[in-house]
Amino acid sequence: MKQFLKYTFATVIGIFVASLLSLLIVFGIIGALASSAEKETVLKPNSVYQLDLNGQLIDRSEDDPFSAAFADAMGQPVETTLGLDDVLANIEKAKNDENIVGIYLKGGALSGGMASIKEIRNALVDFKKSGKFVVAYSDNYSQRMYYLVSVANKILLNPQGMLDMKGLSSENIFFKNTLDKLGIEMQIVKVGTFKSAVEPFINTKMSDANREQVTVYMNSIWKNLLLDVSKSRKLSVEKLNGFADEMMMFQPTEKTKQYALVDSLVYADQVDSILKSSVKGIAKDEKLFFVKHSAMTNLPDNSNYDKNKVAVIYAIGDITDEAGDGIVAHKIVETINDVAKDSSIKAVVLRVSSPGGSAYASEQIWHALSMLKAKKPLIVSMGDYAASGGYYISCMADKIVAQPNTITGSIGIFGVIPNLKGLNDKIGVTYDGVKTNKMSDAISLNRQFTPDERNLMQNYVNRGYELFVKRCADGRKISPDEIKLIAEGRVWTGEDALRIGLVDKIGGLQDAIKIAVAKAKLKTYNLKEYPEKETFETKLMNSFGKDMETRFMKAQLGEQYNVLMQIKNLGKINGIQARLPYDLVIK
Repeated sequence: MKQFLKYTFATVIGIFVASLLSLLIVFGIIGALASSAEKETVLKPNSVYQLDLNGQLIDRSEDDPFSAAFADAMGQPVETTLGLDDVLANIEKAKNDENIVGIYLKGGALSGGMASIKEIRNALVDFKKSGKFVVAYSDNYSQRMYYLVSVANKILLNPQGMLDMKGLSSENIFFKNTLDKLGIEMQIVKVGTFKSAVEPFINTKMSDANREQVTVYMNSIWKNLLLDVSKSRKLSVEKLNGFADEMMMFQPTEKTKQYALVDSLVYADQVDSILKSSVKGIAKDEKLFFVKHSAMTNLPDNSNYDKNKVAVIYAIGDITDEAGDGIVAHKIVETINDVAKDSSIKAVVLRVSSPGGSAYASEQIWHALSMLKAKKPLIVSMGDYAASGGYYISCMADKIVAQPNTITGSIGIFGVIPNLKGLNDKIGVTYDGVKTNKMSDAISLNRQFTPDERNLMQNYVNRGYELFVKRCADGRKISPDEIKLIAEGRVWTGEDALRIGLVDKIGGLQDAIKIAVAKAKLKTYNLKEYPEKETFETKLMNSFGKDMETRFMKAQLGEQYNVLMQIKNLGKINGIQARLPYDLVIK
């Protein structure tokens, strides 16, 4: 008995000590976060903005302070994100602040859409007009990272490093053979020859129509990438294509300098002296001060208060009816209505980066935006994607601005209903029941559509498509027949969308803001973003309450977590869908 009590007491003491230590760690993290959250950056002369190209590039920064600090304290990998909004704002600050002498792009593994990458690249082109330098260094450059840093005055590469240049590729996965083995038939109703979201379930390879549209937009994106690099590096497009055919990643590193893709092959400890040599008039005994991205973000806002405001509403992610991490219809409709009622807001920019989703939710958002547009100018700025439902909520705008490599269009609708009878037969499951009316058991998952059911579903989808076409035709001020010629679910790049009239201008968020300001005839204004970002305290409390399973899954799956969420979000979408033909992965 004494032995039992001794072990029990020791266990209780151990649990108490562990809990106390955990509590101290948590309060320590909170204290550190709170102090850092309030700290404003003060720049010194000869400062260099250091932008670490790491993590996932997203349209708008979304800090999770507790998770990041706790993971760091526990020695766990921190999931990093880089907000496009913060990057663009910081480049503008660096351009206008006399203490900043240049930008240092420190290479890493930054993943993001090509339109967002181009938006940063364009901001760096503008930054260089100030006469300040941009220098890039990395041990290795991915293809899209090289595209970004190709704008730099000097591109530096580790002598044993790699530079990836091989062209673009896109690959789809097909499940038909697997579904056949399981005994699952996917019953499809759709409108649009190019609406290829259903192909993975019913085909074993790409359809001719799908192959055509993918070929067109991939070549368009690659062409624009080459033209930009060609202009910055003063290399012909023909030469760049030749280098890509050699697959530069596995060529000797010396070739990257020989081909003038980079300027110098140096080690990391040599970068500082090269950066210093880029500063005009700096004395030998003077030193450079590196300002990290987070510190630049914390620079005080020196803009003057103005009663006139331009609102930027962010519509990012899948469009859902009731829940999800993306564009939830009732939440964004509430935001739109609040902005419409605010008399201090004179113009609105809707930033859309969405592959679409629920057709029903898209219609609700369209209606709210139409009501807003009746009161004040509405300009759309398209990010990486503004396709299908993403285009649906954009089409009524006064002007639509897109990057040349934005993925847009995809005006089409589909529905997918699985038939599990074959699977049920394989595992011995049977069903029986009664019904009161002819269609009481309609659209069952346990048998094929009847001809009547298929007709009903097809007519339902057809009506949705006709409404989608009408919304686009009214918004673009052309006839429905003209829209149908470029619809059929076909995906277009922003460059091609401009040519066929789906967008009005090539450019980024700042271009859209300028158009909104001009339409509202404003001389001075302040920007106001919606939905409003959470305060530090709110973020911290939300981090505490965040589901631990979500944290674990994100840590384990990395980028594949987004695929899991897309699958989960499908269950939250009611009715027919207006989304991209498939998940576009461009390598």
